[in-house]
Amino acid sequence: MTIVPPAPGEPRRPSGPRDPGDAWVVAPDGTQYWGRFGAAGLLALDPARGTRGSVLLQHRVSWSHHGDTWALPGGARHEGESACDGALRESAEEAGVPADAVHPRLISVFDVGIWTYSTVVADVTTPFEAVISDPESRELSWVPVESVTDYPLHPGFAASWRNLLPLLDVRPVLVVDAANVVGSVPDGWWKDRAGAASGLLARLAELAGDGIDGAALGLPEDRWYPEIVAVLEGEARAAAEVDGVTVVRADAHGDDAIVDQAKGLAAAGRRVTAVTSDRGLASRLTEGPGVAVEPVSWLRALL
Repeated sequence: MTIVPPAPGEPRRPSGPRDPGDAWVVAPDGTQYWGRFGAAGLLALDPARGTRGSVLLQHRVSWSHHGDTWALPGGARHEGESACDGALRESAEEAGVPADAVHPRLISVFDVGIWTYSTVVADVTTPFEAVISDPESRELSWVPVESVTDYPLHPGFAASWRNLLPLLDVRPVLVVDAANVVGSVPDGWWKDRAGAASGLLARLAELAGDGIDGAALGLPEDRWYPEIVAVLEGEARAAAEVDGVTVVRADAHGDDAIVDQAKGLAAAGRRVTAVTSDRGLASRLTEGPGVAVEPVSWLRALL
């Protein structure tokens, strides 16, 4: 692998490279990849635009690598920068994407050994209009999902699009039997059930932010960020809300609320994984299609 900085005068930025990551990585066969520390791009999917939603595409300027093609806003990652942070920063710089207007759903990594490109697929949660904010874009457009292949695509994006397209309808969710998870460890939880539930919710919020390996969910690609629904019952219902976790406070028996949540989400087309080691509840959850069940030990390993 060889690191080659941009040539003098290369029009990458108005004032030239701003970070050590702005350099070409050259493979032994001469293939060049942009980004010393890898690269990342944002596939923002707005479900409110079009039948299946629309994705934000960037028409690249002619002097860029594979210029005059359409691809995702993105670019070289900074040293130590996560894929999500890199994709959000680059999409803000190139297309004015507000970081708080999108929520990551999955990360797909193209890895050639010496270099990686991470595609962050994110759902638009607050509608916004893209703005050309640097000279790397000729045009920005919200393109309906079904029309993406009508455009002359960057070859790297064209290859990844074929893999990502079937996943745009996959929206995983975890439904957590909080009482069963908390009660699986004899740590005195019964002395303060609300406090124990609050501790679990805090750990679930961290998991929601960190994401889950695709293999653990039985899904392709590298990392997913499922919605997490925690069902609380009894005294645990007094636990405070936390960002990143949907809390359901059961009016009566928690098992009934868990079944209602899981079955309702599955009926709405979500990919549901319920977490419980209660055999009776697991049997109820798996009656009919749409709900997979994992034991508490599975979740604790992730936490």
